[in-house]
Amino acid sequence: MVSPKGGDPLYRLLAWLSPAYPIGAFSYSHGVETAVEEGLIRDRTSLVAWLDSVLRLGTGAVDGALFAAGWRAAVEADWPAFDAVAERAAAWRGTSEMALESRQQGGSFLSITRTAWPHAALDEAHRRLDGELALPVAVALAAAVHGIALEQALAAYLHAFTANLISAALRAVPLGQTDGQIALASLEASVNETTRAAIAVDSLDEVGTATPLLDWCSLRHETQYTRLFRS
Repeated sequence: MVSPKGGDPLYRLLAWLSPAYPIGAFSYSHGVETAVEEGLIRDRTSLVAWLDSVLRLGTGAVDGALFAAGWRAAVEADWPAFDAVAERAAAWRGTSEMALESRQQGGSFLSITRTAWPHAALDEAHRRLDGELALPVAVALAAAVHGIALEQALAAYLHAFTANLISAALRAVPLGQTDGQIALASLEASVNETTRAAIAVDSLDEVGTATPLLDWCSLRHETQYTRLFRS
């Protein structure tokens, strides 16, 4: 599938989901910092187990379903449906830090993408939603209007999400770079299965989480004494 004006979908995904894309992803750990502090993540094995749960049973499952629903609405130019997904995505956060993490990165993503890869639908979404959009829905919108296939875009998004949390763990545990890459390789099946499961969701009402420790870590992080990360 080729995006408008002859652009390369893969090139755009690589740019948008690169650690260098200026949305501030490096400053968030999504609860990993507290999980390390509490001894829940101690090494590569426990990190992989933690992130596997986050992907399959927690944020990965929810954000993946939101991404797919937002992408489909944007492809159909059904903006009331898209805005409803965006509203749900904004509310579907268990803690204030998780809400900040998604909202700040989503707003930054929308802003920089409107500038570097402009499209009228991005400008309209920015106007309708006052520039505030949860990150998975913002990326889904950009992918849809630039002609990037859902499965390709969502898999790339979940890969980037996973890689960012591994990067946080490298700094917080700490772990070596080789351990980080082994962890990322070990989670390939988790990312792919979460992608397929999210695309298969018929209704967002069917989606939920089963990761109470993730929410607990996020809540604890708000008052943690020493912190490297914003979440």
